[in-house]
Amino acid sequence: MGAWALWDWGSAAYNAVILTFVFSVYLTDSVGADLPGPISANSYLAWSIGIAGLFIAVLAPVTGQRADAGGRRKLSLGFWTGLVVVATAGLFFVHDEYSYLWLGLVLLALGSIFFEFASVSYNAMLRQVSTPDNIGRVSGFGWAMGYFGGIVLLLLVYVGFVTGDGDTRGALGISTGGGLNIRMIALVAAIWFALFAIPVLLKVPETPGLPKEKRLGFFASYRKLFADLKELYRTDRHTVYFLGASALFRDGLAAIFTFGAVLAVTVYGINEADVLIFGVAANVASALGAILGGRLDDRIGPKAVIMGSLVGMLVSGGILAFLSGPTAFWIFGLALTLFVGPAQSSSRTYLARLTPPGREGQMFGLYATTGRAVSFLAPSLVGFFTFAFDSDRAGIAGILVVLAAGTIALWGVRPPSPDRDAAHAAPVTRQP
Repeated sequence: MGAWALWDWGSAAYNAVILTFVFSVYLTDSVGADLPGPISANSYLAWSIGIAGLFIAVLAPVTGQRADAGGRRKLSLGFWTGLVVVATAGLFFVHDEYSYLWLGLVLLALGSIFFEFASVSYNAMLRQVSTPDNIGRVSGFGWAMGYFGGIVLLLLVYVGFVTGDGDTRGALGISTGGGLNIRMIALVAAIWFALFAIPVLLKVPETPGLPKEKRLGFFASYRKLFADLKELYRTDRHTVYFLGASALFRDGLAAIFTFGAVLAVTVYGINEADVLIFGVAANVASALGAILGGRLDDRIGPKAVIMGSLVGMLVSGGILAFLSGPTAFWIFGLALTLFVGPAQSSSRTYLARLTPPGREGQMFGLYATTGRAVSFLAPSLVGFFTFAFDSDRAGIAGILVVLAAGTIALWGVRPPSPDRDAAHAAPVTRQP
């Protein structure tokens, strides 16, 4: 379990540092600051991530299915993780000039695609390292490790490369010329992810695949995918309902982190350096929530944990929408992130409990696909409310609408039964 969770710890290098708090901000606020033309760097960033989402939606289920069938789940994880590391390291070459924006956007989009493919195989291993009795705690521990990894790495890069004023920054005194201090962070993130991805590849055993004669070609895999979906809807449509509901509320969760730093600066008056400190505190809150939620998951089931977390986010976000100032953001922003961890963790265990043994990769591929299929929704609504009311604050309503829709959709979904977990237990190979 520990080796498996270290991948989550390492993945914070891409999620927290590259995609959320550091490099995406560098691309939009520095590299693309003087971009000519009427279209902003923010818009280009959103479109590049959207295009990446399209590739993920189309390819993720078949990628997971083929890894399951070939008994190559661990090989797939290592391959895609390696490509994330390469794309992350490549960001070092993105200088602080708008002509480099396109290189940064391409590498960020590729990194997002590779990361989602790696996550499919990683999530599919959950039942290999857990039992029906502790799957919630194991998933929560993994999410918490990811958050704590983000805390440690954000603090390291803040102290080493960001803090201070003038032409050099951080304790290491790195020059800001050409964005060197931020570009160095990309190299640190790449090395961090590579190192902490190694244990899962060495310690967690590979799953047996199908006989070679039963494995399918690329296009045949799509035919099987559609046939399996049709059969899944006929025999267990609540799993399909859950995939749809989770796509909605997971889009809202993603929007909290995507737009949280921007709103902190533009609406609540937090300066850009303090956003990194808030990111550390937010990861602490989310990690604690994931650990507590994982324990509750094993006791009362994942649906109750997700529903409670979504209601908590709606209340916290609703209050925050009517308040102003840094203090209000720190209090209710952290309250909001406290519920993000358990919602993410229990969503993963919910699907793992529903999935037939041997099809984890395919199902988590569908999980990635359904999430990406509506990934435009929260950003679009944030943009719509911001434009309609001519206020950045109004964008919060867009996130709350998506979270509310996910809560309503999940309400009628039947939770996985303990009997089903027991039925799935025997064929699963677990880490001792």
